[in-house]
Amino acid sequence: MSDRSSVAPVDEVAQWLAAARGVLALTGAGISTDSGIPDFRGPNGVWTRDPEAAKLFTLDAYVADPAVRRRSWIGRREHPAWSAQPNGGHASLVELERSGRLAAIVTQNIDGLHQRAGNSPDKVIEIHGTMSEVECLSCDDRTGMDEALARVAAGEDDPDCRLCGGLLKAATISFGQSLHGPTLRRAVRAAERCDLLLAVGTSLTVQPAAGLVEVAAEAGARVVIVNAAATPYDPIADAVLREPIGTVLPALVHQLI
Repeated sequence: MSDRSSVAPVDEVAQWLAAARGVLALTGAGISTDSGIPDFRGPNGVWTRDPEAAKLFTLDAYVADPAVRRRSWIGRREHPAWSAQPNGGHASLVELERSGRLAAIVTQNIDGLHQRAGNSPDKVIEIHGTMSEVECLSCDDRTGMDEALARVAAGEDDPDCRLCGGLLKAATISFGQSLHGPTLRRAVRAAERCDLLLAVGTSLTVQPAAGLVEVAAEAGARVVIVNAAATPYDPIADAVLREPIGTVLPALVHQLI
């Protein structure tokens, strides 16, 4: 990983954005915190406040322990994403799409807020899946999360697959679970073809999503990281912006319109 980091003011980054013809936005939990959805590793993150919560996102623990599954279903039913609204960061990426410069969004988030904000669904690559559906770990059948949560509300604390009786889980990627191959390949192609990668609100510690930064850089794209804390990929970024996402993204996109 070669070091090409530099300090660039927001105005200069805005010029890069204006000159770009194929921007890839790589988004993480930090873009949704202003919508009331806590991140995982930040000072008030889910795992910071409750380290045991990490088990809910680990496939082996989920499969082995009915108590983990029961807690997971309660968490899904009470997840703040159901009532969350897109914020200014999401709206800025909608404007970037409308400008004709956005090639794709690869999001590590499962909340669907990019689509609800107005980004075209075919431009959003949900590399870690979606919380709006459930899947059977045995037969791969997929159904809507609404149906499963209705069963939980009716008294089923660990609903099973109605086709085969297998374990149901949100259609999201847990630790220890392989990414969906076609989705990952689509994300890698987007990184190879972009001329600017804009990483927003991601710690860039979870692979293989984080590795898309290096893929883009090696293909010749500029890399801009917008995140409150340092990331492992800061040394190869052309610019690192520490300003709040809800401030800096609108400032960048405003100069385009």
